[in-house]
Amino acid sequence: MRFWLIFVILFLSKVSFSQMWGVPNLTTFDDRKIHFGFTLGMNTLDLGFKHYYTLDENPDFDPELVSSLKPDYLLELDSVGRMVRADIASLQPGFTVGIVSNLRLTENLDLRFIPGLSFGSRSILYNVPLHDLNDPRNTDRFTIRSTYLDFPVMLKYKSKRIINQRPYMLTGLAMRVDISKSAKEELVRLKKATFYAEAGMGWDNYLQFFRLSTELKYSFGLNNSLAAAPIEPQPKYFSQAFRRLSSHMLTLSFHFE
Repeated sequence: MRFWLIFVILFLSKVSFSQMWGVPNLTTFDDRKIHFGFTLGMNTLDLGFKHYYTLDENPDFDPELVSSLKPDYLLELDSVGRMVRADIASLQPGFTVGIVSNLRLTENLDLRFIPGLSFGSRSILYNVPLHDLNDPRNTDRFTIRSTYLDFPVMLKYKSKRIINQRPYMLTGLAMRVDISKSAKEELVRLKKATFYAEAGMGWDNYLQFFRLSTELKYSFGLNNSLAAAPIEPQPKYFSQAFRRLSSHMLTLSFHFE
């Protein structure tokens, strides 16, 4: 994965420098009121955790339910004083694809709508072992896999064009809807819809037949992504340890317009 990322960056750098002082391409491209394209990208999904100090602080936690847990669950829960903690074990690469719709507002300002699909996963690491009821082996982590329908609306502010180059900044809002079945069945359940504030920067490169844009964007989750805990009593405290979960995403995109 690292090799391909380095290759793409070096290739785009070579293309950019070769186009910097050449003959201007697509000289009327930015005069279009509306234009379309497509985008391909890589992403990483992240979660921000806010824990209850102990499980007993959670008003939804039922102490009587603890007595029904299996002995190994009781031992592990008591060993940490009901202070269950979790974090992202590692960031994992995902994939994004979408359609670009661009509306020219002024010479330097565009309104962009880029609906698409994002595939990704999060590996959550706990301070106590997990017991998968379908797998007798114990582990301290599990993976949430998500498939998002993306609906971002962005304002793109562009600098003045320099021959075939034009840097820009962007900001906006997005809604993402998780359509994966696993989102409803995970040990920790996430809400189906999540809202984000987004900000990023990019570089437009005007080639002979199309414009290639390289863009880095960060999406910060606005609402609490934590959904109701699972029904089964054994794994319930793995979800009830959290006061709030914030969903975040970092995306490296390549727009072809």
